[in-house]
Amino acid sequence: MEIKCNFCNGDCIKNGFQSNGKQRYKCCICKKRQQSKYEYKAYRRNLNKEIVSFTKEGLGIRSTARILKISTTTLLKRIISIARNISHPIISKDKTYEVDEMCTYVRHKRNFVWLVYALEKESKSVVGFNIGRRTNKTLSRVIDTLKLSDARKIFTDGLKNYRYLLNTELHSVKRFGTNNIERKNLTLRTHLKRLSRRTICFSKSFVILNAVLKIYFWS
Repeated sequence: MEIKCNFCNGDCIKNGFQSNGKQRYKCCICKKRQQSKYEYKAYRRNLNKEIVSFTKEGLGIRSTARILKISTTTLLKRIISIARNISHPIISKDKTYEVDEMCTYVRHKRNFVWLVYALEKESKSVVGFNIGRRTNKTLSRVIDTLKLSDARKIFTDGLKNYRYLLNTELHSVKRFGTNNIERKNLTLRTHLKRLSRRTICFSKSFVILNAVLKIYFWS
């Protein structure tokens, strides 16, 4: 029986047996070894696509693991692996952006952190984000990216930190200037339970929160 490689879709040939007695195959192109069928669900080809879909729909770790019939540890590793392979979007020059901060929790509800992100005003796509304390250091990670793209205008709320990070010609604080990103905040809190204000579903790890947001924004 000929099978296709799970990694590169190349042709495979027989290559001995696994320790469990099942036939092992070797890809003629990438040389990776595999089985034709796996009992454990984590080896399914389309598993990563399902993880991305469920993550963007706001399912929690335990709910996703239960539906996919895999362990939570395996799911967490897969989420981190998927996020690691997602590249940062290319930012166009001479665009207008909105920047805002959203409060959430990590580990416990006394540990407040802020999601700072930038939204391109015309396409409404997220071009950058950072997670941390509500300080200049956290904000500057996003602001500096916009400066490098020769932004035309950056709209923010009245937070005083922006006065030290942006010059008056580039910075703008006015009514309805951040309407799009404020609406995006509501969408995020609706789609991702870990970002809701009153919830027990907050993230237990910075790494997982960062990975989930990366998948949600850019996958």
